[in-house]
Amino acid sequence: MPEISIFQIDAFSNKVFGGNPAAVCVLDSAISETLMQQIAKENNLPETAFIAPNETGWDIRWFTPKLEVPLCGHATLASAYVIFNELSFSGTEIKFQSQSGELRVQKSGDLLTLDFPAMKYINCDELPDSLTKGLGVLPASVFRVDSDPNYFAVYESEEQITALKPDLEKLEQLHPYGVVITALGNHYDCVSRYFLPSFNIPEDPVTGSIHCALVPYWSAKLNKQTIKAAQFSESGGELFCENNGSRVLISGHATKYLQGKIFI
Repeated sequence: MPEISIFQIDAFSNKVFGGNPAAVCVLDSAISETLMQQIAKENNLPETAFIAPNETGWDIRWFTPKLEVPLCGHATLASAYVIFNELSFSGTEIKFQSQSGELRVQKSGDLLTLDFPAMKYINCDELPDSLTKGLGVLPASVFRVDSDPNYFAVYESEEQITALKPDLEKLEQLHPYGVVITALGNHYDCVSRYFLPSFNIPEDPVTGSIHCALVPYWSAKLNKQTIKAAQFSESGGELFCENNGSRVLISGHATKYLQGKIFI
């Protein structure tokens, strides 16, 4: 019976039960997309990453319990943790090939740094009813990006972010769009939350990829290159970011929760 090594990693956290859990499946040979989706559904985590070695590094793909996604930060961070710490990789940089192009992860001590493409933001003048009714409290402004289906709702305070109770059934009608809410932080440069009900993720605990848009946005607003960010959720996490023009550096910790084998 074929076996697949699997690890569950808490990304953007230096302790178990924090951050955002991701499964990482290490493939010795190719498997079908159907099987990847079945495994992701069985894992029932926000993301399952599938990694396989190639000539220059690693191939990576990401699946929610419902479908494949083109980019995922926390599962990439989790995958890098597995390669660095569980697969006897001795280098300090990993190159992933993905649907979103080449992604690099560097290791410095216990900190892992994602090198991701920056997303250009576009102001939204007209808002869907499902968005305004789903949020309940109107934001000060809304923007989207050129390469990722999300609405970014900007509020005036951290307190509004923590207090917001969205109508997830209405936000689900925005598919394939997710909804990010963000504001200036009291102790961070920016804070956020992220809702993806149509992807079977009511609220994502910590999300690397949305910071490809949040970092350029808040970097411009605050006129600073380094952004210390927090994503609020039941577990939550910290992200240490840098705006590098066309790229965004997103750093965080990761912790192993479990490892095992999948038998198929």
